[in-house]
Amino acid sequence: MVATSSGEAIDGAAVDALGDERLDWRFKAVPASAHGTTVAELRAARVPLSDFGTPLMTLDAGALDHNVGALARWTDEAGVALAPHGKTTMAPQLWRRQLDAGAWGITVANLPQIRVARAFGVRRVMLANALLDPAGLAWLGAELDEHPEFEFVSWVDSPRSVELMDDALRAARAQRPVDVCVELGGPHGRTGIRDDADARALADAVRKAQTLRLAGLAGYEGALAHDASDDGRHTVDAYLRRMANLFGGLDYETDEPFVTAGGSAFFDQVVDVLGGTGGQVVLRSGAYIVHDDGFYREISPFSRGTGDAPLRSAMHGWARVVSKPEPALALLDAGKRDLPFDEGLPEPQFVKGKGTGPVENARATAMNDQHTFLVDSSVEIGDVVRLGLSHPCTAMDKWTLIPVVDDADAENPVVVDLIRTWF
Repeated sequence: MVATSSGEAIDGAAVDALGDERLDWRFKAVPASAHGTTVAELRAARVPLSDFGTPLMTLDAGALDHNVGALARWTDEAGVALAPHGKTTMAPQLWRRQLDAGAWGITVANLPQIRVARAFGVRRVMLANALLDPAGLAWLGAELDEHPEFEFVSWVDSPRSVELMDDALRAARAQRPVDVCVELGGPHGRTGIRDDADARALADAVRKAQTLRLAGLAGYEGALAHDASDDGRHTVDAYLRRMANLFGGLDYETDEPFVTAGGSAFFDQVVDVLGGTGGQVVLRSGAYIVHDDGFYREISPFSRGTGDAPLRSAMHGWARVVSKPEPALALLDAGKRDLPFDEGLPEPQFVKGKGTGPVENARATAMNDQHTFLVDSSVEIGDVVRLGLSHPCTAMDKWTLIPVVDDADAENPVVVDLIRTWF
C-alpha cells in the first residue's frame, strides 16, 4: 500500500503516475489513433473531441472546477466538514481535487473501494457501511497497524455486527481499535438501527468491545425521501431531529465525536438541524462534483436557492445517429452499456452535423443495451447528438477512462485531461 507523508491527504505522486499509463484497446473512450501514447502525452496534445468516436461520455473541466469550489465555500461558511462519497466517481484524480479544496476525507461504500483509496494513500477514509468480512477486517487491522497516520471509521447497526467485528479483529490480533459510528435508520429506509433505545444499547455494546471505539453517530436521510416536496423535506427533517437528540445522549470514546449525514439532495437541512448538536458535522455529498441534467438538477439544494450559484452538470453523452427507420424515429449508437438510465433517460441537447445547433422538440423514449431511441425528425444519419445525463453514480461506472473537455458548450471542444476510474 502507498503510504502518505505526514499531512498529505492523498498521495499526489501516485495520482500523477496515472499520466504514465499507456493507452490501447482496453479503454473504449480512446480512439485507435491514440493507441501507444500515454495519458500525459494525449493530454498535452489537446486533441479535438471530434477525433474521438462514439459512443462517448465526457466531463467538463469548467463545471468540475465550479462545483468543487461551490461546495467547498459553502461548507466552510457553514462550519461543517465534507467527506465526499468517493463511490460516485471512483476517480482518485477527482478525489484529489476535493481533498485539495479542503475535504475532511473520502467516503466509500465497500471493502474494494477502501483498497482503491489506500492504493492512492488516502489518509482518512469513512466506510458508510458495515465491514463484517473476517478477511477484510484482518486486512484492515494490518493496514491500520502498519500505517499509524491512516484514519478509518465504519458503521454498525446491530449488536451482531459488533460481535462479528470484535471476533474477527481479535482473531487477526489487530493492535489499533477500529473507530465505528452507530448508524441510525428510519422506517422503510435502508440500513441503520430503527429504534432509539436500541441505538443507545448498541453504543454500549461498542464501548464494551476492546477492538472497537465509539466515534460518532451516522445516518443517511436520502433513503427516506426521493424528492424535495414538502412531505419529503418534512420526513428528512424529522429523521435528522432524531439523530440530533440521539447524538447528544451517547458517551463517545474519542476526543472529537462527530455526526455524519448528508447526501447530495438534502445537505442544507443536515446543516440546519445537526449544526446545533455541538459535534463536528461531516457531510458525505458525492454527486455534486459531477452533478447532472436530471435528478440532481431538480433536487440539489443549490437548485433551490442554497449557495451563491447553481451547480453545473459536468457530464455529457455523445452519440451518433446510425439509423432512421421511420420518419420520426432516430436510433443513436449509445445505450445502457454506455450511459445512465436508472434516474431518467438522456436528454437531447445539441446536434453536430448538417444542422448544427440546439436539438428542438426531441426526447429519448427508450434505451437498449447499445441504442437510444430518439423521437425527432430533424436529425440525420451521421449527426452527433450531445446528451444531458441523469445520475452520475451510474454514469461513471461505465467508463474506465473519461475524457475531460475544456468546454462542452464550445463549437469544437478540446480534450484537456483523462480521468481514470476503478469500479
